[in-house]
Amino acid sequence: MEEKVGELWHRLITRLAQDRYPQAAVHLSDLNHTLGILFRAFGGDGGLRVEAAGATEHHARRGFLQRIAGSSTKIELAWRDEHALRLPEVIDLFPAQSLNRDLYFWLAALASCDLGDNHAWLIKNQRLTQMALERYPGMSGRYQRLQQAHLLQRPDPSGMKQDEAAQENAIRDALNNPGSVSGLPVASHAPWPVPLWLHPSPPGFTQAGDSSDEQENESGGDAKALNDERSRRGERTEMPEGDGGLITIRMENILSWGEFAKVDRGAEENEDLDQAMEAAEQMEQFSVTRDGKSVASKLRFDLDLPSDACDDEILTEGILIPEWDWKRQVMQEDHCRIVTLQASDTQPRELPTHLKKTAKQLRAQFQQLMPARVWQRGQADGSEIDLEAYLRFTTERESGQRINADNLYRDLRTGARDLTCLLLADLSLSTDSWIDNHHRVIDVIRDSLYLFAESLSATGDTFGLYGFSSRKRNPVRFHQIKSFTEPYSANSRGRIDAIKPGYYTRMGAAIRYAHQLLNKQPAQRRLLLLLSDGKPNDLDKYEGRYGVEDTRQAIREARKSGIQPFCVTIDEKGNDYLPYLFGSGGYVVIHKPQELPRKLPLLYARLTRE
Repeated sequence: MEEKVGELWHRLITRLAQDRYPQAAVHLSDLNHTLGILFRAFGGDGGLRVEAAGATEHHARRGFLQRIAGSSTKIELAWRDEHALRLPEVIDLFPAQSLNRDLYFWLAALASCDLGDNHAWLIKNQRLTQMALERYPGMSGRYQRLQQAHLLQRPDPSGMKQDEAAQENAIRDALNNPGSVSGLPVASHAPWPVPLWLHPSPPGFTQAGDSSDEQENESGGDAKALNDERSRRGERTEMPEGDGGLITIRMENILSWGEFAKVDRGAEENEDLDQAMEAAEQMEQFSVTRDGKSVASKLRFDLDLPSDACDDEILTEGILIPEWDWKRQVMQEDHCRIVTLQASDTQPRELPTHLKKTAKQLRAQFQQLMPARVWQRGQADGSEIDLEAYLRFTTERESGQRINADNLYRDLRTGARDLTCLLLADLSLSTDSWIDNHHRVIDVIRDSLYLFAESLSATGDTFGLYGFSSRKRNPVRFHQIKSFTEPYSANSRGRIDAIKPGYYTRMGAAIRYAHQLLNKQPAQRRLLLLLSDGKPNDLDKYEGRYGVEDTRQAIREARKSGIQPFCVTIDEKGNDYLPYLFGSGGYVVIHKPQELPRKLPLLYARLTRE
């Protein structure tokens, strides 16, 4: 009976304290793509993703019913950092769904004006509001509606203490007339949050000093906060001494999630990882530390480089490649080391049986791309006399001119397409994942290379096949499957058959080296075709924005030298970041990986017809 009464009381008080309108809720997932386009159209940083923001405590004075119900302690506010534009996962602040939708658009416009200055919260948001209204006059109507609706929801200053009332009046004046308030009065409580503004103190990972990747341990470097779709506050702390785990004195501490969970980013398996992830979902703030001790006592060799005896044959090593540091806006010369390899102990092989029918069809299609045979006139020798050249020679000789009887023949010869293509395949560890019950990503890539080579061999186009993976910046492994000078043969098919998942994806270095190889080719038109299944990443700082910006810079360098880069990906999230890297027309997402082997050659045919 007591439990039933308690449950009814909880429902009643929670309903009475409710200050949201779930029936009018608008979800970020429904507008994510539109908001991303809008943010970039407003001039926002094209490298930022649109992600859900985590709820944070606001410490403002709550109403009586809210305090009884224990509700309204947290709120989701918008902010942006170096990686993403963070917006509330759900907006249900207003009774009208149109207003909740308008708030998403307004926050995108406001964030596009944020250049990361360090002004105080009130001053900064007034300036951003002024800039947004000046740059985008069409947003003024939305802002007025949102501002009027929000002011009706804010606490009434007449019922507040004097210091808190002065603070609230300052915020109201700033909302009504942006730029009119020069400072926020001090009060005993924090002001009620302003959902129309950016976060006053956004969650972030507190850096305790940067460490170079040479100083990082082999388990993967600095630990980062476990992350889901929302961002949370982070801090760096010291690892507690002892190995007793969670030691409690008071019984209520047993329910705390404040235990240190050791997570090795370099390990693919961790018995405690699921429990740690469940705990992380309940936490607003993560504390992380560097701990040089191994997480597990057993030895792990799965990501170690193979020994010289069983590794691929090294063709060249010590090729130094620069890398772009986007934070410092400088090119780090000789930063990455390329090692070129070729599979050893491979056997010549025929085309796999399951691909022969498709290969025959593609070869027939691609033979149509071969230039037609044309008469080459004015040749020193040939199969027939060039009558025009002969008549001109006879006429000039009869007129008394002394000319040589040269170039009087014509010959029927096949033309040539002045085109070279380098296909660069991502052979990272993620290609070992399964796409269905029968095929892994690496199997799809292998079939794609087979059919691509079969198709291009029918056109006579010069092409090379290469793959890459990395383990930090030294080494970046660059696998030669077929060079430009080598004819496509059973030996090439043997090396295609030998490809296997490697390590990580330092994409910028691989693109730069591919760029160097293409620059050595005499063809006027050079195509760099990148085959990938995910974003740039590596064990060190080459994650997130750093890897994306370095890859983008490498692509820009290739374009400046006359190379045409194009990306083909099976990553379902490719549309989120590939427009920033390759441009809107520089990539394609294959949503069904099984279709990649057949679509890749056809895509090449379309690209080379343009």
